Amino acid sequence: MTKKIVITGIGAFTPLAANARDSWDALLRGESGAKPLPTEGVFGTVELPVGFAATVAADPYDHLERVVAKRLDPSSQYALIAGREALADAGLEQGGYDPERLLVDWATGIGGVWSLLNAWDTLRERGARRVMPLTVPMLMPNAPGAAIGMDLEARAGIRTAVSACASSTESLIQAYDHLQAGDADIVIAGGSEAAVHPLPIAAFCAMQALSTRNDEPTLASRPYDVDRDGFVLGEGAAALVLETEEHALARGARIYGEIAGGAVTADAYHITAPEPEGAGASRAVEAAIAQAGATPDDVVHINAHATSTPVGDIAEYNAFKRVFGERVDEIPVSATKAATGHLLGGAGAIEAVFTALAFHEGVLPPTINVDEQDPEIGLDVVTEPRTVEFPAGALAISTSFGFGGHNAVLAIRKY
Repeated sequence: MTKKIVITGIGAFTPLAANARDSWDALLRGESGAKPLPTEGVFGTVELPVGFAATVAADPYDHLERVVAKRLDPSSQYALIAGREALADAGLEQGGYDPERLLVDWATGIGGVWSLLNAWDTLRERGARRVMPLTVPMLMPNAPGAAIGMDLEARAGIRTAVSACASSTESLIQAYDHLQAGDADIVIAGGSEAAVHPLPIAAFCAMQALSTRNDEPTLASRPYDVDRDGFVLGEGAAALVLETEEHALARGARIYGEIAGGAVTADAYHITAPEPEGAGASRAVEAAIAQAGATPDDVVHINAHATSTPVGDIAEYNAFKRVFGERVDEIPVSATKAATGHLLGGAGAIEAVFTALAFHEGVLPPTINVDEQDPEIGLDVVTEPRTVEFPAGALAISTSFGFGGHNAVLAIRKY
């Protein structure tokens, strides 16, 4: 029998704020996390075509014990902050659960790039003996999930999804599957990324993926706008605590929403470009809705992948047209990367948090910087916070697509 899987805790460490609630409030105020890059450190040693990014809003050392933070790559620092917050938000202080029944499903698109490249600099400049002994454990893609799992003593398992920008939506789908299978009572799922480093920025610039609005960083991410010219690289983490409804109700937990289904497909088309007609993406949307026991007519809100690239936004719109037909222009769409930047492997998790909060709070978050909507994209784009009284059972989807043709879609139901 299919179990109801519910969200009972949220955590985030983002370019908008150092926790989930403040990130949500900043999103509703229409703020942007984009800001100029520092001019000191490694950024002061190179010239880059793009001089801004959506960096985290706080110093992780202000939120972690120093001895802990020093042993972690930034991607793991962000993950641990968000994971701890989510567990506390769920009312599950350490010791208030059975570690044998706690599982972590985490995600990252790139992993510990700062640890890897800092170690390379040390090797070249100071020799092999000065490379940190913990370099490999810090750079491994599974390190963020391991950091959460070891800190919270999660002994039911620690899993890591690495599927580019679809990664953390996949982690939530895996968490759903683990709970359905009875592998755990509680799963902490989400994703993190810390790739705001000169090398990834230079590489993204080389493929012309980033916006070059150097004079207007806060206006640079503009999904669906006629003048969109690329995404804004972001960093951070988001975590969700998932449980079966039975387990959550038995302990009197607050419930933010229900994970009703999810699906993964692949384009098998191009290493970076999406399939232009949205064939693979539309199959993922349809499958996620079907797993939720619903039809496309039941979807009342979309948190779209919408990276602000000329090609990607059109391909996603084409996918929506395939699924929703004539209703495509009636469903309110929020594109929250305009505010947070693109968190890569952490994007799907923060967007799942925002989608759940939209239902829980009765407010659809705005898409900033849409001054003139592309006439080729006929969507109802939410550009101001929109209060809506959705009935219990209303369905939303959150979409994530990644290099390599990865498509992951989550269906979230109002509880």
